[in-house]
Amino acid sequence: MLRMIGRNALMACLAGAALLSTGLSAQAQTVREAPLTQENGKFVLDAVGHTFTLPLPDWLTPAERLSGDLKPLLKIDYFDDDAQALLEIYPKGQDKDRWSTMFGARITLQPGRPLTDLREATIFGYSQTCKKELTGVFQFSKDEGDNLGTLGFVCGAYLDNLKGYAGQGEVMIMEFRQTAKGVAILYQEWRGKVFDPSDPTTWPVGAEALQARAAQLKTEAALIAAD
Repeated sequence: MLRMIGRNALMACLAGAALLSTGLSAQAQTVREAPLTQENGKFVLDAVGHTFTLPLPDWLTPAERLSGDLKPLLKIDYFDDDAQALLEIYPKGQDKDRWSTMFGARITLQPGRPLTDLREATIFGYSQTCKKELTGVFQFSKDEGDNLGTLGFVCGAYLDNLKGYAGQGEVMIMEFRQTAKGVAILYQEWRGKVFDPSDPTTWPVGAEALQARAAQLKTEAALIAAD
């Protein structure tokens, strides 16, 4: 069941997160082949002192999942620096400038940072690209201590001044993980035409597919710090 977060709670999160950064350093980041492998029907990312186990992209067909090396079927971007790693996966033929769905993971070496801070910073960052009156946040379940509920974000329409995004909006789901050495986020986004956040039938992803993918992120993702 989706648990909607009201406008007042959302704005409180945004105000509290204004100074929190989630971006890679433009000066230090390196673009290279992703340290990504396949094990037991999942992807495994080994980066910045962590092993992050991820479910496979949900747009792959059953036959594609059994085809062996999936990398030729995907567009994979990977960036890292001394403290962070960012993985972005797109369907073949799509990329960061032109996509209908994408799947990503970020690991940040920030010992002791509360996951709630990371969540608030993420909401803040994404909200800056969207029209406020068409922005919403929800959870698929309650937080249980450090086990945060999978988060959903809806942007019914991007800001008019964003070049190349006119007439579009997106839906995003996020799962958060933590070790003694750092924090991580696993997420998927769907982009489509401008829609009404209050009417899920207009969203660029169906409710059943959204629920299924959120459940996958919750149950299949695992973050382990290296010894």
